[in-house]
Amino acid sequence: MMEDLLYSQPTMWNFLAFFALALLFLFVVLGFVTYGILAERKVMGFMQGRIGPNQVGGRWGLLQTVSDVLKLLLKEDTIPKLADRPLFILAPVIAFAPAFLVLAVIPFTDAFQFADIGVGLLYYIAISGLTTVGVVAGGWASNNKYSLLGGMRAAAQMISYEIPLVMSVIGVVLLTGSLNLNEIVAGQEKVWYVFLQPIGFIIFLIASTAELNRTPFDLPEAESELVAGYHVEYSGFRWAFFMLSEYVYFFAMASLTTVLFLGGWHGVPFLGFIPGAVWFALKFSLIVFTLIWFRVTFPRLRADQLMEFGWKVLLPAALANIFITALVKELFFR
Repeated sequence: MMEDLLYSQPTMWNFLAFFALALLFLFVVLGFVTYGILAERKVMGFMQGRIGPNQVGGRWGLLQTVSDVLKLLLKEDTIPKLADRPLFILAPVIAFAPAFLVLAVIPFTDAFQFADIGVGLLYYIAISGLTTVGVVAGGWASNNKYSLLGGMRAAAQMISYEIPLVMSVIGVVLLTGSLNLNEIVAGQEKVWYVFLQPIGFIIFLIASTAELNRTPFDLPEAESELVAGYHVEYSGFRWAFFMLSEYVYFFAMASLTTVLFLGGWHGVPFLGFIPGAVWFALKFSLIVFTLIWFRVTFPRLRADQLMEFGWKVLLPAALANIFITALVKELFFR
């Protein structure tokens, strides 16, 4: 049990065991990133009538992403002559570190969680916001007008969509009465919050897509306009760090959606023999597939459409959802 390790008397062996678990989990996340990218490319190929990767690693292309990562690691690391060198080097680390830190509070099962803190949801939201600093720093430090424009777009987009994202989960907090993610999962033992909070779920799913900078909200990386956006001057492993942070957040956001709205590891009562970890994995995979489906289906929005949609549609809808939830709880669940 993770709790036994976390709350037992601290010793060197406990520290080493905890460090080993964290390192093992890092490899699990990196494995998801590797094959999540492959799955995305294969699903996109299927939906668009293409084959997708099928050369490296047999007909399924199982080693295609591995070869891509090796190529990035072996590429020359270039730094522009007029760039702000210390900030240019530090920016990818600032962008990546919060992506892995937020995973500490997500309960994947009732027995596997690194940190069960009382305000886990607040911790996730607060830490994830730090990635914006790394993105803006990378755009500024590159001393390139296109990367700076991409960084400013990222800041405006993330700040704008962070507000409806946070407000969409207030209904869940009102129903549960807690910011603790374990208690939120426990509150869905009988009914998942996706059925009690359908508006909040839709807003959260849309806003989280924007937070991930994924199509149709990939304005900070609009290749047709900005030649790759805020990381246009990055190459090799530094560019890989930016991409790694994006896909680790993909993993984290799909996990958080599962915890907040799909009941976490709770399953259907008449299928109680299925382990909780399997239920979590199935729901998680459904969210991942849905976000890939979004990328294939929707065209990119214009910058003005993106901002108008966030402030004029999602924000009022999130406010209305909070009002309705509070009213219903006051009238029927006092």
